[in-house]
Amino acid sequence: MEQPRWDVPVVDRTEFQPALDMPPPGPQNRLTVLLRLLLLVPQYVVLWVLSLVAFVVVVIGWFGALFGGRLPRFAADWLSGYLGYATRVHGSSLLLTDRYPPFRFDALDHPIRIELRPGGPLNRLAVFFRLLLAIPAAIVEGLLLTGWWALSFVSWLIVLVLGRMPQALYEATAAVLRYWMRFQAYLLLLTPAYPKAVFGDPADSEPTRSATRPLVLTGPAKALLVVYLVLGVIGSAASSVTTDWDSYEDGGSVSTTAPPNR
Repeated sequence: MEQPRWDVPVVDRTEFQPALDMPPPGPQNRLTVLLRLLLLVPQYVVLWVLSLVAFVVVVIGWFGALFGGRLPRFAADWLSGYLGYATRVHGSSLLLTDRYPPFRFDALDHPIRIELRPGGPLNRLAVFFRLLLAIPAAIVEGLLLTGWWALSFVSWLIVLVLGRMPQALYEATAAVLRYWMRFQAYLLLLTPAYPKAVFGDPADSEPTRSATRPLVLTGPAKALLVVYLVLGVIGSAASSVTTDWDSYEDGGSVSTTAPPNR
């Protein structure tokens, strides 16, 4: 019988997913919580301008990845910095930290950090159909964000009164932010890995590196994510019905004002 060989190196074949690193929930300044969205207005103005640049860079990078099989280095570096900055801004708006995001890509001292491994090989066929392939993940991302914002006033009030984010709310919100970040990384060609693990990671999936890596969700946090998804579905359905009704009313008003046929 052939004996096992112990000198063969172990190869990790697990797919790397873009990672989110954050410390445990801590105390937050109630004044910054009260004025959070107002304070972030300059950040969102800068983020909007950067998103226009990101669109141009990712289009150039798409052609580079389509023909070269990987994202060009300049595009990988710039888009990685952009996504890190955008994640810090969105994390602050989701009340995960009261540390104000710096206006720069490099912010290793900020509590919200991400790990990407851009510039690796990309499947050309998956690059070509990236927008089409991203539709299911975009739906999940949209439902999660819609659900979170539907309860955002309640979350804001809880953090304002307590001066910190409760653990279950922190875990669920971190899961929303991480899925958003993974979706963006996939859309920006920074990873070949399709967004996954909406409901967190197994406790033994990797060595503990931060409070969100691995992101192990408790029962209440998972239940809260289900609530987000349900509210997202309801909100999307209500928006669709409202749009259809407005279109019907617009069509009706046109027909009533049209002159009769002779």
